[in-house]
Amino acid sequence: MTREEALKLLTEYNKEPFHIRHALTVEGVMKYFAQELGYGEEKEFWGIVGLLHDLDFELYPKEHCIKEQQIMRERGIDERIIHATASHGYALTVDIKPKHEMEKVLYAVDELTGLIGAVALMLPTKSVQDLELKSVKKKYKNLKFAAGCSRDVIQRGADMLGWELDELIERTILAMRTVNQEA
Repeated sequence: MTREEALKLLTEYNKEPFHIRHALTVEGVMKYFAQELGYGEEKEFWGIVGLLHDLDFELYPKEHCIKEQQIMRERGIDERIIHATASHGYALTVDIKPKHEMEKVLYAVDELTGLIGAVALMLPTKSVQDLELKSVKKKYKNLKFAAGCSRDVIQRGADMLGWELDELIERTILAMRTVNQEA
């Protein structure tokens, strides 16, 4: 599957600018981590997984990570993409545990990118470019702030990767600084 095909599929099922921006952010973060973790030759694959991870969320929120498997299988999409995208719903909507390091990264950064993005919007610049770890940590502790971003999932993701929470947050901020929001 090419990025263009993945983007076309994403926009077929997602129209809200927020959802498309989130998909583009996670795509960029996944590509960053592919490069950083020694999977540079799989960077585009990691990006496609990031782009499609919430394929079904806008139209089928109650069947999230379930309906997308059906949609992708009907289109003959690679089972590795299906497994990877579905695994980020582990212990929430599906029993597909993240196995590969790429799946663990997706699991860890999906919620975290939302939280970091919300913190960045509080800054005068509204940008991650000058966002610091301490600002994210302060808001992370306030469970009412960006309440839809599960701290349990973020912590579980850090644990899956064997990283300290601060390391995950710091590295994800750096990854988000590289993301171009253009489709």
